[in-house]
Amino acid sequence: MQKRKLGTGGLEVSALGFGCMGMSWSYGPPKDTKEMTSLLHAAVERGVTFFDTAEVYGPLLNEELVGEALAPFHDRVVIATKFGWEANPDDGGKWSALNSRPEHIKQVAEASLKRLKVDAIDLYYQHRVDLNVPIEDVAGAVKELIQEGKVKHFGLSEASAKTIRRAHAVQPVAALQSEYSLFWREPEKTVMPTLEELGIGFVPFSPLGKGFLTGKIDAETKFESTDFRNTVPRFSADNRKANQALVDVITEFAKKKKATPAQIALAWLLAKKPWIVPIPGTTKLSRLEENLGGASVELTAEDVHALEEASSKVKLEGARYSKFHEQLVGR
Repeated sequence: MQKRKLGTGGLEVSALGFGCMGMSWSYGPPKDTKEMTSLLHAAVERGVTFFDTAEVYGPLLNEELVGEALAPFHDRVVIATKFGWEANPDDGGKWSALNSRPEHIKQVAEASLKRLKVDAIDLYYQHRVDLNVPIEDVAGAVKELIQEGKVKHFGLSEASAKTIRRAHAVQPVAALQSEYSLFWREPEKTVMPTLEELGIGFVPFSPLGKGFLTGKIDAETKFESTDFRNTVPRFSADNRKANQALVDVITEFAKKKKATPAQIALAWLLAKKPWIVPIPGTTKLSRLEENLGGASVELTAEDVHALEEASSKVKLEGARYSKFHEQLVGR
């Protein structure tokens, strides 16, 4: 698989990464550890070198899974993880409290290093911007971890352009991770010009619209009780029915290219900028292979324009997050 560089600090990764969250969290109950380990090994064998996890996924379970599964491949892979959450006693012990205080960052970095079984975290993201801690202090704490050799690169997730600039002035930001796909194109206006100007890579999560752009979800689909899409307005049955028009556009385009809708959605992202590295997630080998096939679909500038022109005519319905999560993004 081709490689891409995130930021100007020399962080090189496979053009498509692997989002590991769904193996342990958010998309139903945690999956079988042996099966997920085999899938992660299969991804490495197929050329994936970039794996994304976070302390809060599980919580802790996903880092443990990724650390154990990828231990034999440390010389071949880049592992990104995230800090910034902790258990909230006011919310029954759920991990719903933000905490990016410098002393907390350093404490949880040590724990993540152990779970991931690594000497240094390749890419360490602030998971969500904590308004109680100046971003300069956050960047400064990660800078110290980098100086100590415990972290290699600094990242932000769902931050605003203003916050990115402030952080970057203290410690160069290698990558921003935020939602971006044909299902959610707001970053083109809000952050991508800043990323291009500052030489920061972009790692889109949910590049397949939380599964919607695969064409395998419709208004009749029932999600498991622990699937967080049950809380997402955009995934109500009525909104899925309305938004099906976008999937229809992508599906028609995919037929012309002899590809699947998922492959077109990923190829579109890869064609947008050379510093974009999507991280689709899956728990199935067949889907992994389908996703990786998206890196081989070449879209011309004309293809991209035609796809965007057709898809922009679809009025998408529903917010992308619940009210709680909506307030945590773009800060």
